[in-house]
Amino acid sequence: MTILIAACTPIARSQSAATAATPDSGPAPIVTTAFSYTGEVVGDVAGGARRGATYAGAAAAQITVALRRIVGWSGLELFVFVLDTHGGAPSDRVGDVQGVSNLQAPERLRLEELWLQQNVFGNRLSVLAGRYDLNSEFYRLQSAGLFVNSSFGIGPELAQSGAAGPSIFPNTSVGARVALKPSPNVVLRVAVLDGVPVDRAHGIARLFAPGDGALLVGEAAILERPDSGDASHNPRFRVGRGVARSYTGKIAIGAWYYTARFPDLADTLSTGEAVQHRGSRGAYVIADRIFWSAKNGGPASLSAFAQLGLGDSRVNRIGGYAGGGFTFTAPMARRPRDELGLAIASARTGSHYERLQIASGAGASSETTVELTYLAPFGSWLAVQPDLQYVRHPGNAPGARYALVPGLRVALSH
Repeated sequence: MTILIAACTPIARSQSAATAATPDSGPAPIVTTAFSYTGEVVGDVAGGARRGATYAGAAAAQITVALRRIVGWSGLELFVFVLDTHGGAPSDRVGDVQGVSNLQAPERLRLEELWLQQNVFGNRLSVLAGRYDLNSEFYRLQSAGLFVNSSFGIGPELAQSGAAGPSIFPNTSVGARVALKPSPNVVLRVAVLDGVPVDRAHGIARLFAPGDGALLVGEAAILERPDSGDASHNPRFRVGRGVARSYTGKIAIGAWYYTARFPDLADTLSTGEAVQHRGSRGAYVIADRIFWSAKNGGPASLSAFAQLGLGDSRVNRIGGYAGGGFTFTAPMARRPRDELGLAIASARTGSHYERLQIASGAGASSETTVELTYLAPFGSWLAVQPDLQYVRHPGNAPGARYALVPGLRVALSH
């Protein structure tokens, strides 16, 4: 299924093209395609920066080429992802920092991903190089993917780090990723990417420009899946893009580091210039688990997830983040694929940015959002998702104590 609606970002779950052409999957086609369109209306009906509604949309096209079928090189595939984003910016009306819509992006047609992946040793080792969305594998939780708020896809302490953010939607970088699965339940990943995304200001595209530095990310995850069988053929040993499968439990710890230099947000030299820091770092812990399932193999289940992240308070606005929530699958027996979710995301400003706020007489040092959402698929090609968010102390609207934000998202896929 290629439904962007429940994505961490609009591209995070749209990987069916890559999934369809995995090694050892039998007579898969040489070229696999997937197309989708997601549109939503988001409104600020109370509080916030200004009242009104905004439309945002994203059209996506993906192509996976099984190069092993062409050149006879086992485990090699090419992935191309083109994305067009258009419409307004819901957060401009709400005035929030975290992002009430994970569809919000500049109006532009872009090449979002273009990479080659080589899987070896029975898919236990995967090497990927090219333009790559970090959030497609790192800082990623199954249950959190239901929600619309951007923080449930990737914490704002990482999403808003660096000079222009890491390599995630809507602006990715070029680099390489290595993934290893030493046992059926353990996944180790490391990535090295350009410290600044490809698309720069004024429509300029650059790669590894002077001063960019590099972004280094590592993650170790422990997963629980109900699979069993001979280990030599067990899909639990597979790793890499295109072989992602559902799990019943996951816990992961990750860390990131930028090698470039960054100006301090508050501290200055005697000349009045900002103190420069070599490098910027952070870490996160995420967990997800299905803790109740219906008896007799019924589709109903209840899962919970949690996120905790620490950023670099010296150079980043967001110093810390905590989030979590619940997802109820099949809340109605007649609709086994529906999902109901309730979650909370709280981002706290870093100590150096907070000093600037105090000096200027600004308001609260944290922003908290509660989201209630319901996903209703209709067939394999349509999904509708009403959504309601309450934002306490929107970070970019100092005069607002809260914002009430309803929304409706519709996704089409083929």
